[in-house]
Amino acid sequence: MLRVRSSESTAESVSLPYNVKQWQKGYESLSEEFDYWIEEIEGTIPPDLQGTLFRNGPGRLEVNGARFHHPFDGDGMVCAIAFSKGRAHFRNRFVRTSGFVEEQRENRILYRGVFGTQKPGGLLANAFDFRLKNIANTNVLYWGGKLLALWEAAVPHRLDPGTLETLGLEYFEGALDAGSAFAAHPWIDPSSAQDGGAPCLVNFSIKPGLSTTITLYELNSQGAIVRQSAHRTPGFAFIHDFAITPNYGIFFQNPVVFNPLPYALGLKGAGECIRFQPDQSTRIIVVPRQIGNPAQDYQAAQFLEAQSGFVFHHANAFEQDGLLYVDSVCYENLPALKAGADYRETDFSTLAPGQLWRFQLDLKTSRVERQRLESRCCEFPFVHPDRVGRSYRYLFMGAAHEATGNAPLQAILKADLVSGDRQLWSAAPWGYVSEPVFVPRSASADRRGLPTADLEGDEDEGWLLTLVFDGTRQRSDVVILDARNIQQGPIARLHLKHHIPYGLHGSFTPEVFN
Repeated sequence: MLRVRSSESTAESVSLPYNVKQWQKGYESLSEEFDYWIEEIEGTIPPDLQGTLFRNGPGRLEVNGARFHHPFDGDGMVCAIAFSKGRAHFRNRFVRTSGFVEEQRENRILYRGVFGTQKPGGLLANAFDFRLKNIANTNVLYWGGKLLALWEAAVPHRLDPGTLETLGLEYFEGALDAGSAFAAHPWIDPSSAQDGGAPCLVNFSIKPGLSTTITLYELNSQGAIVRQSAHRTPGFAFIHDFAITPNYGIFFQNPVVFNPLPYALGLKGAGECIRFQPDQSTRIIVVPRQIGNPAQDYQAAQFLEAQSGFVFHHANAFEQDGLLYVDSVCYENLPALKAGADYRETDFSTLAPGQLWRFQLDLKTSRVERQRLESRCCEFPFVHPDRVGRSYRYLFMGAAHEATGNAPLQAILKADLVSGDRQLWSAAPWGYVSEPVFVPRSASADRRGLPTADLEGDEDEGWLLTLVFDGTRQRSDVVILDARNIQQGPIARLHLKHHIPYGLHGSFTPEVFN
């Protein structure tokens, strides 16, 4: 087992490190769109921090007073924080999807949501209505000169990186069609052998049915899909994220079943029809990243079985000594979504926390072993971009303030997976953190396809950027931490003029868009 030593900077101990009423305020919509230089700053923005942090998440959580049943049904809002010469500029805009524009015009909910939102009008209005609104609310990525807002059930929306104006749907020059999907968790292979050592973006899509088809896409640095292969797995697959190594794409098929009848009859949302199966194994699907350019090539995938559990997000994967390793945030189960329940009334004490586990896969014997790396409640893992798919040392995550139990994410955790050391910076009791985005000091080189540098000794040389919702002021801060020494607290805290609703994922580019 790993040896763990903690070095923590935390708020004064209280009975609970969070206030539920304050936490709930982070789920209020932000109706306005802003464009301004951030002037209210504590500390100093590092002058060599140059580039733009893009963030995505549900920014609108109701229409004309009618709340969406789940935040994941909310309309996507992209934020851009541009850093240049020691200053920072903020901009946010909603993604003008066709559904967003329609509902704004009609001033009412017109679409059912995947996670339980129903249209007004009861069963007659919802039965057999299978239309989905592309909400573009999960991730945002600048790649190949294009800024893409991602939602896993549909094609991306392309945005202007300077203004965040919605330009339309992105079909990658016909490689995707109107019925395609493009997942919200792409990975960038920093040095793809199939592209002469240049970076390559890898993503996937899911097509459900009696069996599920997983399609793996690879995009070159110009943003064109240059390789794709499709693979079938038996049964229903609820797969939100995946992992890559230089030779494989790795998918965890969580043990769940889907009963479509209540959804078809308008009784429940699709997400409310999913049930976790604790007596079934988690299926791990290992897909070879093939050399070549097949349009649709069903190539051999390998299937392994692991102990039952549920994974939303993977931290990283790598190959070593003939074995595959996958580090993932794993839950004991997936709690059922309940019709009529209010997600803001979550009782954290009744839920098992997500924890970091390492899965060791032996493809020769199909044997899977696992080891818990971190018992603290954690989510939203992030690694140095040059270590994606490679062995690595440092992992950064959102985490709970307390070492045990389940709770909102109020801290940033740095895990040294070699020594076992831990560092923790906590914003408790008033602050609630988002995903930490690691920005290497050499980010300008890392993103231009230059050869990957030897990271020995400086894998954590850079900054962590995270949004923190202040429950007392109902405003959000952009917090900058020194990734080498996060327990010393923020280098800078940039106070926004407003709050940002709890978001999902984001990315950094060395390009400055302000």
